[in-house]
Amino acid sequence: MRIAIGIAVILLAICIKPMLRAFHALRETSEVEEMVKVDPVGPSFDADSAYAFTQTQCDFGPRAMNTEGHERCLEWIIGKFKEYGCEIHTQRADLTGYDGTILKSTNVLARHKPELTTRVLLCAHWDSRPWADNDPDSANWHKPILAANDAASGVAVMMEVARLLQQNDSLPLGVDFVCFDAEDWGTPQWSDVQTEGNTWALGSQYFAENLPQGYEVRYGILLDMVGGQGAKFYREGLSRRYANAIVKKVWRAARQAGYDSYFPKRDGFNITDDHVPLNQKANIPTIDIIPYYPNCPQSSFGPTWHTTNDDMAHIDKNTLKAVGQTIIQVLFTEME
Repeated sequence: MRIAIGIAVILLAICIKPMLRAFHALRETSEVEEMVKVDPVGPSFDADSAYAFTQTQCDFGPRAMNTEGHERCLEWIIGKFKEYGCEIHTQRADLTGYDGTILKSTNVLARHKPELTTRVLLCAHWDSRPWADNDPDSANWHKPILAANDAASGVAVMMEVARLLQQNDSLPLGVDFVCFDAEDWGTPQWSDVQTEGNTWALGSQYFAENLPQGYEVRYGILLDMVGGQGAKFYREGLSRRYANAIVKKVWRAARQAGYDSYFPKRDGFNITDDHVPLNQKANIPTIDIIPYYPNCPQSSFGPTWHTTNDDMAHIDKNTLKAVGQTIIQVLFTEME
């Protein structure tokens, strides 16, 4: 019996050793890849320019649905993307809000190099929250917010990328910039209205259900609240589920561009956002770059989320730079 056991142990060791060697080799390869230094590529993202684009949107005042500020900002967004050489398509629809309000919604699709068939999608919502329903002061719960971070910052980063792509015409890749409307009319915390379905991200839901004929892109990247002070962008859960390869691509690009401190290799939680209908309804693998504040008592989205403090005083150029340069790195390494 002892001899049999000894032989079994020897055979087991013989089988396990190659497996262990393979495991260690794989781990060492992965670690080496993590340590490889890749120089940043592409043009330098101008945070001052992105900051100015954020400011301009705020200068229109709140951009909640069906308001004058909303319509004035829409004209400006269309005009700026045209100025930067994009082909513009608007997608207008009457959408129904959580409370039955008819929302005059406009999605804007701005196409850089529309003649190219290899394309990447960048997107953000451009409407503002009509109510500061997460404000620490209940007197502000029914007031509109200026929405500097949520969502002027995302549009601003896309706009600066579009400006840079026009100046640096070497990118052999088409980029679609989509500004989603009607994202932030979701049921407020103070409402007692009974709702069915997802009352958020109405514009992206409509876009995903009504794609332009023959519309194809490799993948999408959603930018949501990308200018806040102290922001860290954890790997959002639904992005990992639907498009984990794109998560790895973007977080690797952040490391290559020198902004891994803003993009820690840590997991956040699942967030219902504009990327969900793109994944579920349009079958476009799309990730969400969105901040996570695990120790913030006000909100895991940060202290200004859906409050009257979401203003320019709380926008950080360093955050805009980190996200914008990461996007540039993604685009200019896509064809390598």
